[in-house]
Amino acid sequence: MEPESLFEAPPLAEQERMVEAILFATAKPMKIAELAARLPHGCEVAQVLTMLQKRYDGRGVRLMKAGDEWAFRTAPDLGHLMQRETVEQRKLSRAAIETLAIIAYHQPVTRAEIEEIRGVSVSRGTVDLLMELGWIKLGRRRQTPGRPVTFTVTQGFLDHFGLENARDLPDLKELRAAGLLDNRPAPTLPDGEEDEDEDQDELFD
Repeated sequence: MEPESLFEAPPLAEQERMVEAILFATAKPMKIAELAARLPHGCEVAQVLTMLQKRYDGRGVRLMKAGDEWAFRTAPDLGHLMQRETVEQRKLSRAAIETLAIIAYHQPVTRAEIEEIRGVSVSRGTVDLLMELGWIKLGRRRQTPGRPVTFTVTQGFLDHFGLENARDLPDLKELRAAGLLDNRPAPTLPDGEEDEDEDQDELFD
């Protein structure tokens, strides 16, 4: 019989307590590798995360996965209780919302493709705002003439909207119900005209 290793990982129950403590004390979502670096050698981080996720299922706080990162978040149906605790944020203009939605549903996508879908030019201010918020990022360049850059959504976008990956994006009806889209008719602009004014005037409601 082989002697017990001095570096044997703690029991799963203790590993679960450790991961729980780390995630509660951490402001930003964490990857499995980041958690493993803080734990004793040999810990089964992926298994422990699955155990924790089941333990918190149906409770006021849930363990959420966004992309390849994990974090504790308020249950979606209780989000309204946190309204007084959150900092008021500016509401995105229609141009920004449409651009963000196109990137999320069609990523990776180039500026020209966004403009083709929207039917109007995309202002630089719209793209800069979404990048400033940390919701979109530059992707790989297309291997086509001019090698245009593409845009994709970020881990921050997935985390903000409580999504594990882009495949979990809601449909338009769900977006309107959540208040992310309104029922105003889309603005009609002359061909080729940028919606720069809308970005500047309607960032705040």
